[in-house]
Amino acid sequence: MFDLILRGGTVGTADGCYEADVAIRDGRIAAVGTGLGPACETLDADGRLILPGGVDPHCHIEQVSGMGLMNADTFETATASAAMGGTTTVISFAAQAKGQRLRDAVADYAARARRGAHIDHAFHILISDPTVPDLAADLAALAAAGHRSIKVFTTYNIGLDDRALMDVLAAAKSAGALTCIHAENDGLIGWTKSRLLEDGHHAPKHHALSHPRLAEIEAVERMCRFAEFLDTPVMLFHISTAEGVAAVRAARGRGVPVWAETCPHYLLMTGEVLDRPGLEGAKVMCSPPQRTGADQEALWQGLARRDLEVISSDHAPYRYDETGKLTAGPGARFDQIANGLPGLETRLPLLFNAMVSRGGLGIEAFVDLTATRPARLYGLPSKGRIAPGCDADLVIWDPARQHRYDENDLHDNVGYNPWAGIRVTGWPDTVIQRGAVIAAAGLLRAAPGQGRWLPRALATLPTGRPAAEVAYLESET
Repeated sequence: MFDLILRGGTVGTADGCYEADVAIRDGRIAAVGTGLGPACETLDADGRLILPGGVDPHCHIEQVSGMGLMNADTFETATASAAMGGTTTVISFAAQAKGQRLRDAVADYAARARRGAHIDHAFHILISDPTVPDLAADLAALAAAGHRSIKVFTTYNIGLDDRALMDVLAAAKSAGALTCIHAENDGLIGWTKSRLLEDGHHAPKHHALSHPRLAEIEAVERMCRFAEFLDTPVMLFHISTAEGVAAVRAARGRGVPVWAETCPHYLLMTGEVLDRPGLEGAKVMCSPPQRTGADQEALWQGLARRDLEVISSDHAPYRYDETGKLTAGPGARFDQIANGLPGLETRLPLLFNAMVSRGGLGIEAFVDLTATRPARLYGLPSKGRIAPGCDADLVIWDPARQHRYDENDLHDNVGYNPWAGIRVTGWPDTVIQRGAVIAAAGLLRAAPGQGRWLPRALATLPTGRPAAEVAYLESET
């Protein structure tokens, strides 16, 4: 006797699509095939797709930004929004404050997640102060406990210089952790920003100019070389330029253990979206900024070739009021406006529309880039797949249903939808986490605290060999 069977649908995986039923027992997928049964409950999936729940490995939830501003979403609101959009697993950031030990940062953040998360979750450890005592020991202990990734910046007031980056990369390698990097050149950004402000260019549209594309290109190339020197795995976040894709492709061609992601706002928006009346462009300000149509084409090509292996949301929610984007008032300069836009709930429908409904890369690529591959890269073997033994995290998609986004129709705490007016075809009708329906018919059925923290295994990521100097040092120790 199964607990639940999804009948009559088309199962979509990273490897192909086929008609089959999916049977669930004790929160896991028990069988995939035809003629399965009996079951305590049956859900009709006729004419629809059965896909893995989305895995979003880059989202900012209940986190203080580098500007010292708490973002708009708690774990309760962010994970409700994720569930309504078909995402069943998130990886957010346990951000270290200056002077704070890593173990304390993670313990505090885990307590917040336990109180509010509707869906399963894991954490990246965001390191902003590598000078704290026992950093390497804390990182090793946390990695052994299942926190298998860290994040660092190369810019902003929490950016690390090259020497500190090398120390952190080496500690992560020793601990068996993947290092995720926001890679932009701080000097280029700072110099350009100062010139723009001095010349009276303060509007949100000038934000894009303040982040020259060369800032990303140089930093991405440098981080690839650091990964190559140490032979340690690196994930480069939110690639936005054609040259960034080319740098990743070249490094991978040399055998460097580097991976990279991009986001819907780079694939589906250009920098022109910032040029709006007044401060309206602030709603879609992010870093790096949106680029050009040619960059979009290069990003899609990079995804098709798997030079880019993940599409995350980079959900960074701030309200368009004095508590968020407009803390500096109605006359705020672009450098005083919090960067980021909400994306947890819109990521999958936007990408389904672009990749499946409009004849893009197809269902297999959609599943791979939004669920299967991020689960594999980040050490979550029971997520992102439809196979016996995996967690029963499933979404029944209606490929024909159309939805037009409204000004404020999301389930987060942001108060606006950056995709208002956009119409998508394909919609997540029913969302299931570990065999339980958590969203259906436009209603959330999960409870705060229902989601589980996921200890992660050390992902099996291919590496080559470190530089001769590093190999010598490692042999000596």
